[in-house]
Amino acid sequence: MTSYYTAIVALVWMAIGVLCVLIRENHRISHDDKRLLYLTYVLIAVSALAEWCGVLLNGRQDVPRWMLKAAKCADYMLTPMAGGALVAQMRLHNRWLTVMKAILGANVLFQLVGIFFGWTVSVDAQGFYSHGPLYIVYMGACFATIVLVVIEFILYGQGFRRQNRVSLYTVMLFVVVGIMLQELLPSEPRTAYIAMTIGAALMFIHYSEFASMAADDHLSAQQQQIDTDALTGVSSRHAYSQRLNELDAGGPLPEDLVAFTIDINGLKQVNDTLGHEAGDELIIGAARCIEGTMGNSAKCYRTGGDEFVVLTRMPADAAEMALSHLKRETARWQGRTVKSLSLAAGYALAGDNPGLSAEKLVKQADMAMYAAKAAYYRENGMDRRRR
Repeated sequence: MTSYYTAIVALVWMAIGVLCVLIRENHRISHDDKRLLYLTYVLIAVSALAEWCGVLLNGRQDVPRWMLKAAKCADYMLTPMAGGALVAQMRLHNRWLTVMKAILGANVLFQLVGIFFGWTVSVDAQGFYSHGPLYIVYMGACFATIVLVVIEFILYGQGFRRQNRVSLYTVMLFVVVGIMLQELLPSEPRTAYIAMTIGAALMFIHYSEFASMAADDHLSAQQQQIDTDALTGVSSRHAYSQRLNELDAGGPLPEDLVAFTIDINGLKQVNDTLGHEAGDELIIGAARCIEGTMGNSAKCYRTGGDEFVVLTRMPADAAEMALSHLKRETARWQGRTVKSLSLAAGYALAGDNPGLSAEKLVKQADMAMYAAKAAYYRENGMDRRRR
């Protein structure tokens, strides 16, 4: 049994060493978190060593009895602390953690005093240890620690996505079962530190996976911010440039690809007379009208202050119909500050302009849009420079 358990402890130490190497090589973990993880693993390793010493020295008459008492005292102090150390990795700060610290601290004091009175362990003349009359107090501290570990795991899991909680709670169950097997089975199999070490490794895997997912989510959120216009919520100029590159990289443009360019008439006059908040209201209103009439497959981009580009696929007659719908939609629009909205729009169909790049197709649409804008200013007798 002793030689077998020695091999188990050796494997536990090797596993903890591997974990330390993995932590050192993981650049996503902060220095503070690394120090906390190292401390946790060192505590588990030292606790396992204390228990191993207790097993090794049990029944040895050639060593002083105080050595066995000291080993068991260290075991009884460090075992609950090792379980609590797994909670420390979660960096929670709540009343349950305060209660756990108080219990662990009281247990340390109890064991240090009890070693002189045989409260939790006594050693007979043959060098064998047995549980003392107050061993139940130690068991109570262990049980309370396990309950608090479960509570902290549950609270910690609430910060994860629902699909990530099951794996976390499974790790918790694994560790708890491993500790309980050692304490409750009459044969006293040494499973606690195997469970703690494997649980620490699984926690590291879970932590790494969550850190990777969190980093991916952060990058996705950043990309979403870059690709979305902050004022209107439509796609940004950055997203527009990327889409043009994608279209040009894909070979000849689809014949039914349509580029719409749309501009707000009279925005400068609104800004000058009613203020830029009113101008923003016009820009937002234009974006809503465009999105409401171009269809779900269309992609609207804000490419300038009051300039929009829509890229979609439809036949030429549908493009003319879309412009008619847009005109009716803007005629119905009314803002809080600005009472009307007028848009100049033009389009170009890739099938009518073979061989053009996406950027040049948009320029063809620009020509039609500027012609519509010029007609608007002529019909309304306005100076285009005050647009």
